[in-house]
Amino acid sequence: MKKIIYLFLFISAPSLFGQHITLKDFNSIALGTTRTLKIYIPPSYEKDTTRLYPLTVLFDGDFLFDVYVGNAKLFAQRDKAPEQIIVGIIQNDHKERYTDCSYDKVSGLPTEDSDKFYRFVRGELLDYMESHYRLSPFRTLVGTTLTANFINYFVIEEEPAFDAFININPYYNPDMPTFLENSLNQPRRSKMYYYLNSGPYNNKEKHQRIEQVAHLITDINNPDIAFKYDTFKSTKTASIGQAIPAALAFIFDIYSAISKEEFAQNVQHLSPPDAIDYVKNKYVEIDYLFGTNMKIRERDIYAIESIVIDQENGDYLAEFGEMINKLYPESPLSDYYIGMYYEKARKYKQALKNYKNGYAKMDENGEDAEAYYQNIERVLKKQTEMEEQEEQEKLEKKENKEAYKAQREAEKEAEKAAKEAKKEAWEKDKEERKESEKKMREKYRKKDK
Repeated sequence: MKKIIYLFLFISAPSLFGQHITLKDFNSIALGTTRTLKIYIPPSYEKDTTRLYPLTVLFDGDFLFDVYVGNAKLFAQRDKAPEQIIVGIIQNDHKERYTDCSYDKVSGLPTEDSDKFYRFVRGELLDYMESHYRLSPFRTLVGTTLTANFINYFVIEEEPAFDAFININPYYNPDMPTFLENSLNQPRRSKMYYYLNSGPYNNKEKHQRIEQVAHLITDINNPDIAFKYDTFKSTKTASIGQAIPAALAFIFDIYSAISKEEFAQNVQHLSPPDAIDYVKNKYVEIDYLFGTNMKIRERDIYAIESIVIDQENGDYLAEFGEMINKLYPESPLSDYYIGMYYEKARKYKQALKNYKNGYAKMDENGEDAEAYYQNIERVLKKQTEMEEQEEQEKLEKKENKEAYKAQREAEKEAEKAAKEAKKEAWEKDKEERKESEKKMREKYRKKDK
């Protein structure tokens, strides 16, 4: 029975792997012949009819296709890259790659035959993919050895049709370094990603030319160019399996959640409003380039949490919470941050309301519910302490008021007594003066007699 099951799995495995892969015979007017295309469509394509997908075109699709698709699926499953629509051009049935990607030894430009292949890719293939599939603006072009040299004719276009280029062990023609230097120094309408690799398995001349290109691109001061160069100490065949995942990690770095390196380089020194804007803008760009309609990951929310909480006295916690509420209205996270905002402001009534709203969204038996409820208990305790303190202050104020009143009454009585005493003294003094004056008058009358 086990043998039957294993046999079934062995027979069905290729069909399971290939259920999203189709072969198409494409009748090319530019080439004047039919070419076979191998097209991979992600499983989610039929499930979400509003979603857009970046496109990757592979030269040498005969042997690059499966390696690239396998890595693309892995990166998408690990949330390190968006799902992609991938089309591989078969070029080795009759050694078509040699005519498809030939170049003139004098001018360094495509030959008549390779110019036809260029027009087939630039016009017919891209037009077909755009009209038959939901594509985002982002496009990647991949080649190896001779076909890797040819993809650079798409790099040096005035208005490039592709955004990312994966050059695996390219056999650069002698003029290509100059073509690239002149082109890459020019401003671009959008950012371009250029991946390159080599190793000691390439002969000396080819490796030196790759090194020459690597150095000249490194020295170019153009913010529109993102460049990565890898050297692998393996074999030419093995390096394909190394270069493709390295290139995917490089090209789709912006798609990934905020890494420690990205946080240290771009985020940690930002103010709370700038950190919030950074995350928002990151996902706006992801949506524009890759058409994913992806919400901000909770991991990226936590990445800037400390900045929002610790800086500027938590003044932006409410804005942070409102942003999260729009993304995850069912999550208690937004209520938590808004509650923290009010708690820091000592507005415990509003804090308690938000913490309770958050707790109501949780499963009471869940692992986090008990920890979350501690926020409510803490605020209740603070609210009680504040009310007791306010009552004590009110009592002290009343007592102080009564003491002040008693003191004023005593002062008034003392003032009244002093005034009475002063009046009595003045009256007594007045009487004494009258008596003295009377005696003086009597004395003078006696003398006159």
